[in-house]
Amino acid sequence: MDVTTTDVTTTIDTYLAMWNEPDRATRLALIERAWTTEGRYVDPLQEAQGHDALSAMVDAIQEQFPGQRFRRQSGVDSHHDQVRFAWDLATPDGAVTVAGVDVGVVADDGRLVSITGFFGDPPEDGSA
Repeated sequence: MDVTTTDVTTTIDTYLAMWNEPDRATRLALIERAWTTEGRYVDPLQEAQGHDALSAMVDAIQEQFPGQRFRRQSGVDSHHDQVRFAWDLATPDGAVTVAGVDVGVVADDGRLVSITGFFGDPPEDGSA
């Protein structure tokens, strides 16, 4: 795999732009740039596989959280074909509705194969 950090960051920023794009045609173009054809997204509440399903998932989130936007809140950490970064979803005044970390797999061409989303901070270690 020969994808630079800059390339991966561009892919992640395109992926986040997908979540914020209200126009379906423009969003599908973003999805095509950021995701492989069979790309899969999963988080605790939803999952989608393929470009049309990803776009439909975004429609549902935009209906549930009108006017809110996803923002990257960290650098993009990557090695081999793995990537992770922090994000949040915020109202127009900046109030954070939810934040989390996404972990993904990147194809040789730099597009996403999968993203697994996690909400909030990692759970506390109950073994202490």
